[in-house]
Amino acid sequence: MSVKIRMSRLGRRHRPFFRINAVDSRTPRDGRILEKLGHYDPLEKDADKQVVINKERIEFWIGQGAIASDTCAEIFKKQGITSPQYEEKLLRRARAKAIARKQGKPFTEAERIAVVKAAEAAETAAAEAAKAAEEATKAAAAKAAEDAKAAEEAAKAAEEAKAAEEAAKADEEPKADEAAEEPKGE
Repeated sequence: MSVKIRMSRLGRRHRPFFRINAVDSRTPRDGRILEKLGHYDPLEKDADKQVVINKERIEFWIGQGAIASDTCAEIFKKQGITSPQYEEKLLRRARAKAIARKQGKPFTEAERIAVVKAAEAAETAAAEAAKAAEEATKAAAAKAAEDAKAAEEAAKAAEEAKAAEEAAKADEEPKADEAAEEPKGE
């Protein structure tokens, strides 16, 4: 029979209270227990009253080969009791994390989400840069077309001005000729 140290939930809805028990690993969460080892009240404000455990009995069961659940092992670690299986699990996790970092892969879900968000941000920035470059190209082309149109209009205006000037000169010459002829005729 393998023994586990885990919590069973008591208390009403929205008021959790947990008993820390030594149980046969095949029993359900709130099933038959071998021994009550303490309790944990997450809503208790006083830290000393929040966790009440029997250290001697917990050390006995761990010495007999009982495996503490992760939550219980964390509580025990805060109280100064070490669980060898939990320590091994933490070491394996640290090694796996180091390997993942070395390979440049995300290790946790949060890291994976951060990588996806960074990729999306880079993609968005690249798309915005391409759009800005395209708009700049369009603006430059439009400005060049506008400048060319303005130059054409200026050239036309200059030609019209020349033509008007020539027409004005042409009109002035006959008037000047008429004015010069009139005084002779008198």
